[in-house]
Amino acid sequence: MAMDAKEIEAKAKALGKAATSNESSAVILGLLKEIQTGVRATEDLLRQTRIGIIVNKFKQSKTPEVARLSSEIVSKWRTEVNKQKQGGGTAASRGSSSPRPAQNGTGASTPAAATPSDKASKLSVPPDKRTWKADGAEINHTGNRVRDSCTGLMYDGLCVGSTESPKVVLSRAIAVEVSAYKYLGPETKEEYRTKIRSLFQNLKNKSNPKLRVRVVEGEITSDQFVRMTHDELRSVEQREADAKIQKENMDKAMVAQQERSISKSLQCGKCGQRKVTYTEAQTRAADEPMTLFCTCLNCGKSWRQ
Repeated sequence: MAMDAKEIEAKAKALGKAATSNESSAVILGLLKEIQTGVRATEDLLRQTRIGIIVNKFKQSKTPEVARLSSEIVSKWRTEVNKQKQGGGTAASRGSSSPRPAQNGTGASTPAAATPSDKASKLSVPPDKRTWKADGAEINHTGNRVRDSCTGLMYDGLCVGSTESPKVVLSRAIAVEVSAYKYLGPETKEEYRTKIRSLFQNLKNKSNPKLRVRVVEGEITSDQFVRMTHDELRSVEQREADAKIQKENMDKAMVAQQERSISKSLQCGKCGQRKVTYTEAQTRAADEPMTLFCTCLNCGKSWRQ
């Protein structure tokens, strides 16, 4: 029997708790099997319950059985949702026609309303050569030139190195553009265009490939993606490297500095004041006098003698 949204949410919480409390693989497998048989996936249901995000995390499990089953479940759901989009499943089931695209940026269409061309249903170019043009993706979902161009830019950022079908990538690209439009639009505002360019550059960053995967697979929702800060968009490795550098600089800054003496017998040649600090260092032969490195406290002139 198919579970309703509340039952699915309860299973999602139980699965999340099992992960954080280090439950046995048998318990996790039991929950995954219940979800596998009880969830009839639709895009709305997966978004509402967030069950897909939770199950997707178990694909990285160190237990082979858990990783395999979670991969099967996610793949099955993705296939079901894509079939519904291709056949207009959700709208057809309600006996209503698909909504028309918004014109001139007056409204925002949803990913479910997009109908990619047939030639965009299969991957026909190498993953590293993909663009929306090469994939034959239909990016014109609003009828507004600027917004549709931004959708194409998001597609080009999301498809790099990906083996996901063009329809899946297009759905995510449209969702991101719609979220950016709602958050920072209209398209005439510089904030909207700047955000789209920033997201594109982060998606294209070769040192952060996980970001593209997380957005395409829905682990990061489109609304979350457009609101992420510059630091949040960076990879864990990049943040750790920066934290290491920051710590090293802090450690250096906390090292005791050489004490500087103040002399009233030394006179600044620039301002004539006798407020001079100095340090001594042996820069010549051992039998020669020390070198004085002087700084005037009045005008800042530095010299050595």
